[in-house]
Amino acid sequence: MSTEIKTTQHIHPDPVARTTRRWTRSGGRPRPSSNFELFSWYFFRISGILLLFFALIHLLIMHLLNNVDVITYQFIADRWASPLWRTFDLLLLVLALTHGLNGARVLIYDYVHSRGWRTFAVSALYTVGILFILLGAQVILTFQPQIQSVAK
Repeated sequence: MSTEIKTTQHIHPDPVARTTRRWTRSGGRPRPSSNFELFSWYFFRISGILLLFFALIHLLIMHLLNNVDVITYQFIADRWASPLWRTFDLLLLVLALTHGLNGARVLIYDYVHSRGWRTFAVSALYTVGILFILLGAQVILTFQPQIQSVAK
């Protein structure tokens, strides 16, 4: 009776992504070894914790402390008069989008096996993500309230 430990070789079309064991004993992925993947791994965890606090603060202020009837154009204009709230909303936007883009990138690398389609999907993902970040940042940073009030 031999006590040989068998390792399973995961067949992957990308030789760089080939690993001897894809999952740890606890069910999670092992910590990556490349610099970008390691940064991505840490970013996912740190941004997730930060997003939890940012989203809870956003929900508390925008949905619990203030009724929907109170949130108007003037409410946002008054709120964005402070650099603190502009920075808060910009950080929430950037963290949420980059966290989501990173998760979508991981899904693409897990499920799109053709190198060409994977490159196309990641390129499209980054293009749309950067576009949304730029549009959202432009709105937050360049917002100027109208001087005349809107007639009702």
